[in-house]
Amino acid sequence: MKKIVVLASGSGSNFQAIIDSIENKRLHAEVAGLIAGKPGIGAIERAKKHRIPVKIIPPDLDPDSLTTFLLETVDHWKPDLIVLAGFLKKIPGEIVDRYPDQIINIHPSLLPKYGGKGFYGIHVHKAVIESGDPESGCTVHYVNEKYDDGSIIEQRSVPVLHGDTPETLAARVLKEEHSLLPEIIKRLLNSET
Repeated sequence: MKKIVVLASGSGSNFQAIIDSIENKRLHAEVAGLIAGKPGIGAIERAKKHRIPVKIIPPDLDPDSLTTFLLETVDHWKPDLIVLAGFLKKIPGEIVDRYPDQIINIHPSLLPKYGGKGFYGIHVHKAVIESGDPESGCTVHYVNEKYDDGSIIEQRSVPVLHGDTPETLAARVLKEEHSLLPEIIKRLLNSET
């Protein structure tokens, strides 16, 4: 069975969408492990509930130590695909080089708009509304050495409605993220229904 390693830094709702797709047999894979960006996040509780191994990135690692930690952890789990699901740290080049075209990210905008350092979570949705854009959405893309810069795999759009707040727009985009991410994982792993 194909293996996925997930990296998350927050509540883990996209992580849960992956778990649900596996449990509902829409996605034929297993989550080999979760790498948590920090302690105390919701994604860790979701992993524990589903008996998924967890490694938490120790705080205050220097860049070389972070690279070593990530390489050792990912290599141990031997994934077919690495999925960033709300992970806020930049992936070191050594990992991108070791796992070419095997690392994907989901981002809450229609890249290349509103991507890069500082554009995550509610900050993205606030920027979209302030710009007056008529639509927003989400993007699944391959990961390279730069934030939100890799080749786009697929996007889903949603309208920006009159009276939207960053929170209402975020909720509409997140619904699309939960649908798109497992679908792309399935496609990339060549799973059969």
